[in-house]
Amino acid sequence: MDDVEIVHRISELADEEHQLERSHTGEGLTDEQKDRLRSVEVALDQCWDLLRQRRSRREVGQNPDEATVRPEGVVEGYQQ
Repeated sequence: MDDVEIVHRISELADEEHQLERSHTGEGLTDEQKDRLRSVEVALDQCWDLLRQRRSRREVGQNPDEATVRPEGVVEGYQQ
């Protein structure tokens, strides 16, 4: 996946996240929807991390295509 594809995927996931949040304002989400929202949030974090890795690798003259998607436990453990 190149940078453009990653940014496109981030946009799609962010749209889905917002749709889930907006569509159930005041009602709460079902367990299935909560699970989906959590999956979307993790996927977003993974995409952002991958994009950062690719940009960093490019800046130091390394191949951005060697960046890899890190597991949930890694990207969710980052300090904000």
